[in-house]
Amino acid sequence: MAIRIHKSGMFTTAQDLGRTQFLSSGVPQSGAMDSYSARMANLALNNDADAATLEFTYGGAEIEITEDLLIAYSGDGAKWKLGKESLPTNRPIALKKGDHIKLAPTSSGSRTYLATASGWDVPEVMGSRSTYLSAKFGGLDGRLIASEDQLKAKQPSDFQKNMLKYLLSQKRIYTNWCVTSGAHSASNPQTIRVTRGPEAGWFCDDEWRKWLANPFTVDRQSNRMGYTLKGSTIKKNDTNQELLSSAVSFGTIQITGSGLPILLMADCQTTGGYPRIAQVATVDLPICGQMKPGDQLIFKEITLIEAEKLYLAQESDFVAVKRAVNLKYEWI
Repeated sequence: MAIRIHKSGMFTTAQDLGRTQFLSSGVPQSGAMDSYSARMANLALNNDADAATLEFTYGGAEIEITEDLLIAYSGDGAKWKLGKESLPTNRPIALKKGDHIKLAPTSSGSRTYLATASGWDVPEVMGSRSTYLSAKFGGLDGRLIASEDQLKAKQPSDFQKNMLKYLLSQKRIYTNWCVTSGAHSASNPQTIRVTRGPEAGWFCDDEWRKWLANPFTVDRQSNRMGYTLKGSTIKKNDTNQELLSSAVSFGTIQITGSGLPILLMADCQTTGGYPRIAQVATVDLPICGQMKPGDQLIFKEITLIEAEKLYLAQESDFVAVKRAVNLKYEWI
C-alpha cells in the first residue's frame, strides 16, 4: 500500500481526464472538474496526462504515507501540509513511510488534485479510471473515498524511482523547480469565455447582449453534474418553441423554463431538452471547475476560431512543459 486515508474530506474521488468513448451510448464523461490542475500534478511527476489522481473538494483530509512515495499536487482548493510546513504545488515531493499530511482549505478555489508516480492503482472501467457516482462505477468501487481506505500507487518508472531516492538522500522534501502553472485568477466575478450554442438564435440580439452584460452567482445546489446559476433571466423569441432532446456536454449552458442558465459540468448527462445558448471554451472549463457556491461569473462571447486557437496554444504549452520535465528526470 502507499497511503491510508485517516480523514477523507468532504468529497473525494479518483479521477482521470474522463470517459469519452461512450458518450453516444449515454455514458457521461466524468473526470477531473479542473483538468488543467490534474494534468499539472501529473506533469510534475512525468506521468501520462491521463494518470489517475485523487480529486479533493475543499480541505479536511488527512493521509498517512505507508511507504516512501513520490507525489505532486495542484489546484486552488487547499494546501497540503506536512506538520506545520505547507508543501508547494506543481513539483515532485518526497514523503517517507510514516509521514502524515493534512489538507488545509484556502479561499481561492474548491478542488485539489493529488498525483503519485505513475498514477493511483484503481481499476479501468470503460476506458477510464474516473469515478461516476450515480452509476457506481469507476475509481474505487464507484464510490467516494472514505476514511480508513487504503490506496496503492502503480509501479513507478526508473526515472521516478531515481527522483525519489535523490530527494530522500539529499534530505529534501521537494525539488527547487516546479512546472509553470497558469494559476486560476481569484477575481470575482470570473470572466468565462463562451461560443454561441445551437439555439442561441432562439434569443434576440438585445436579450443576448443583456445576458452577457450581467453576472451570475453559483447556487448552493450546484454539484459535479451542473451549476445552477442565479441572476438575470433571458426570454426566448417564441415562448412556445420547444426542443427535442439533443446532445450536451461538459461546458454546455442551457436555459431552463424559468429563463435562468444551467452550466453542465463533468458528470452531466449526454442529452438534454433545454435550449443550448452557449458552450464554454475548453480552456476555461478548469476555471469553472474551481468555482464554489456564492462565486460570481460573467460570460464573454468569443468565436469558435478564437476558442480553437486558445485550446491549441494551451496544448502547445503542455508539450513544452512535458519536454522540460523529461530533462529534469533524465538528469537525476
